Amino acid sequence: MSTITTSALSTEEFFSAVYSLEPKIAVFDCDGTLWSGDAGSSFMKWSIETGLVSREAADWIDARYRAYHRSEVSEIAICGEMVQLYQGLREDELRRAAREFFAARIERNIFPEMIELLGKLRSAGVEIWAVSSTNDWVIEEGVQRFDISPQRVLCARVEVRNGVISDTLLDVPTDEGKVSSLNRAGIFSPDAVFGNSIHDAAMLGIARRAFPVNPTPALIEASAQAGWSVYYPASIALPPA
Repeated sequence: MSTITTSALSTEEFFSAVYSLEPKIAVFDCDGTLWSGDAGSSFMKWSIETGLVSREAADWIDARYRAYHRSEVSEIAICGEMVQLYQGLREDELRRAAREFFAARIERNIFPEMIELLGKLRSAGVEIWAVSSTNDWVIEEGVQRFDISPQRVLCARVEVRNGVISDTLLDVPTDEGKVSSLNRAGIFSPDAVFGNSIHDAAMLGIARRAFPVNPTPALIEASAQAGWSVYYPASIALPPA
């Protein structure tokens, strides 16, 4: 029997805890935090299903992704490669694809509580940032639903030359890299940070208050050790007592 214990906040307690901070800066992970599921891997699979990428590229990323699940490829490497997958395509084509994908596959998974929370924070003048290891096309499309400016989105991205996607990585924010990306943007001590996975732990650790949302088992364990209370949106079943 597991001995890992951490307290879970009700929605009312969660909102109250955030608002009582009177935050000036709030930082949000995206996949699993603002919506359920992993938009990055889902977009990769959708790209293959729809023929957006070539068969050669599809076979390459499939082999790499399988190796990642065997722990033969690192988290940062696979996150970068899932953006490099689109090299040679036009960026306007990727943005159209991301728009279609998000509307069809992810939008219905947005947590209503997070829409409400971000709306109230935005109305209060809070500076809101989104940080994700998923590609910028999908994340920038998705966070439009939360009125987060593209200028405040830090995510996996490659250089675009003359409208064409290259394989030159510019950023892959995951694990400690999320903190580094925030630091480069001038964010060192955000008031509130929200994340769902162990890859958000470093970023949660620099917050005045950390808010694990819909946490994975590894983040539940880290939260218990750090003394962070967790929050489950209503559409997520609570783990067994």
